[in-house]
Amino acid sequence: MKHLSGLDLLTPDRLPGREVGLLSHYAAVNRELRSSVDVIASMEGVHLRAVFGPQHGFFGETQDNMIEWSGYTHPLHGIPVYSLYGSTREPTPGMLDGLDCLVVDLQDVGSRYYTYIYTMALCMRRCAEAGIPVMVLDRPNPLGFRMIEGRPLEPGFESFVGMYPIPVRHGLTIAELALLFAKLDGIPSPSVLPMEGWDGMGFPDGTDWVYPSPNMPTRETALVYPGMCLFEATNLSEGRGTTRPFHVFGAPWLDGGLLAGELNGSVWMEGALLRPHEFIPTFGKHKGETCRGAEIHLRDSLAFRPLRAAVGILMHCFRYSRTRWNPPPYEYELERLPVDILAGGEWLRSGVADGDAHLLLEMSRGDPRAHAGLAGEMMLYQRELMA
Repeated sequence: MKHLSGLDLLTPDRLPGREVGLLSHYAAVNRELRSSVDVIASMEGVHLRAVFGPQHGFFGETQDNMIEWSGYTHPLHGIPVYSLYGSTREPTPGMLDGLDCLVVDLQDVGSRYYTYIYTMALCMRRCAEAGIPVMVLDRPNPLGFRMIEGRPLEPGFESFVGMYPIPVRHGLTIAELALLFAKLDGIPSPSVLPMEGWDGMGFPDGTDWVYPSPNMPTRETALVYPGMCLFEATNLSEGRGTTRPFHVFGAPWLDGGLLAGELNGSVWMEGALLRPHEFIPTFGKHKGETCRGAEIHLRDSLAFRPLRAAVGILMHCFRYSRTRWNPPPYEYELERLPVDILAGGEWLRSGVADGDAHLLLEMSRGDPRAHAGLAGEMMLYQRELMA
């Protein structure tokens, strides 16, 4: 059975209104690679009044991380394209004026850090206040739903890279997240247009991967990202400014051969191998400098655990005296350390400081208790609801 996204199945009669706002981006396309903007704008009897875009700009034009962008008028449709990663991260009443529904169509990557899901959550909150119904068009989680990794975010560590108590690798689709967030926020649940033909194993074969942000160029990048994003909290390069972001990492002071020799064959690198590598970033950390490190090569994507691998690599890298945790600010957080808001607690920083391999291994595992908690209960409820 071929895979069909919510957008592929959308028809005018399924919309909860005719004066439509759309939260989306360039990666939200149908099987003919038509964008959600063009699909909805061409529907008879439907008036697309405004488009809202998340981090990196609607077309992914802001290459580096944490770069704000400004809204503009859509060149083809002549409607406002509002930035929700600039002067505001949520729609203002004026932006929502005249809408009788908001459609959400975003390609997520399955990691708690990815900010698009929180742009959606903030939109749902403001729509709830304005009495505007929300519809979410579902899309695959490229990591699948059969594995979770990491403990849920701890109270007090909420930020724009983690607003809810979900694990790092959460196993939920964009629509399931929307239903969960609405439940946690105590607001009306959005309507959902579910997919057809998704087996939950990851991104469907035969479906075009349109990278959802500039440093997410391949499906494999999404698989390493839940771990390697943690490098953003350090003075180590996570590979931005190269053609293999999050696959390559390094710094001028590392020894990639020693690192690969110690970690390959260990529990940390199950399903993958490290190959010593050197690179010169064209932007970002250590721009123009030779970084010594390694590249992650996946050998068994089902066995590979990205969070566990990254934690093991970081434990090794912090043996070098020049390796540091970065100070704030990071993603609009001005006080807490970036590592703590990414990890969702202090466990990673304290475990690395103590060299506590047992703690780090346990905390990076997929927590089976999460399936008995709220997130797990909601996941099962949502799948029954959308069946």
